[in-house]
Amino acid sequence: MVGFSSEKRHPIQVVARRTGLTADVLRAWEKRYGILKPARSDAGRRLYSDEDVEYLRLLRRATTAGRSVGQLVALSREDLEVVVREDDAAAATVPVPSTPATEDDAVLQRAVYAIAGLDTRALEIILRRAMIEREPAYFLDRLVVPLLVGIGNEWRAGRMTPAHEHVATTVIRAVIGEFTATFVPRSDAPSLLSATPQRQLHEFGAMLAAATAAAAGWRITHLGADLPANAIADAARQTRATVVALSIVHPNDDPELPGELRALRDALPSDVVLLAGGAGTAGYGHALREARAVVVADLAALRATLISLAGEPAVPA
Repeated sequence: MVGFSSEKRHPIQVVARRTGLTADVLRAWEKRYGILKPARSDAGRRLYSDEDVEYLRLLRRATTAGRSVGQLVALSREDLEVVVREDDAAAATVPVPSTPATEDDAVLQRAVYAIAGLDTRALEIILRRAMIEREPAYFLDRLVVPLLVGIGNEWRAGRMTPAHEHVATTVIRAVIGEFTATFVPRSDAPSLLSATPQRQLHEFGAMLAAATAAAAGWRITHLGADLPANAIADAARQTRATVVALSIVHPNDDPELPGELRALRDALPSDVVLLAGGAGTAGYGHALREARAVVVADLAALRATLISLAGEPAVPA
């Protein structure tokens, strides 16, 4: 490519700054999709060329426009440039209705405004951009969680219709799934299973637990919502899970849930750690203690717990 050197000389931290992609995303794309083949320094650290940097910039622009990385890697660089030019020409900006206090507020506000306008395309672009440009903790803790809380508040206040709620949750669910699939665990990674107990129908907490674990290097299996204790225990044994993460949101006064928690604890191997989180856990404190469950207050606490259980991995170059 004219104007760009093919010499491999840029470390991953420089490439991350120049492309707007996080180092986590760069490593994940390389491992999952075979994107680029960086050289290695004498110390074993990844080195990229100017051409690599420009190609990654193009990929970032195409993916934040809503395209799948898996589709883009099959394109030649010339075809990728055409796609990016077409997307740039067709792009529509998403207005912000007021001046936000911080950039974090601006991103969240644009997402809310896209939902209000039933603009699935805009919402997907906003979430995808944050997913590849920000660290996993920012994307999950400071964008997705506040967005889901805001949707719930608007729903209860009667300011959000079923159409708005469905648009938002459909897009958020798809992007969280893509985020989770980005991370490829090591062959010796510990295993986590996520689910919600029987009659707990709100799945997003379990999805976010799975996404957090995937970003932390765990092998994850997400079962979904409303699972009886025996089904969760059977799946945990089959996947050799060392951690079972439950999301408990609503209802917070189900008289049958304590029995489900006891049955799950009895059915799980004694060395499997049972984690529980969500707004509904406060209503089941005694039952959770009986089940020897570790209650985590938020995703940051979950992340810290997983690190302590697995041992903090070395950050690859």
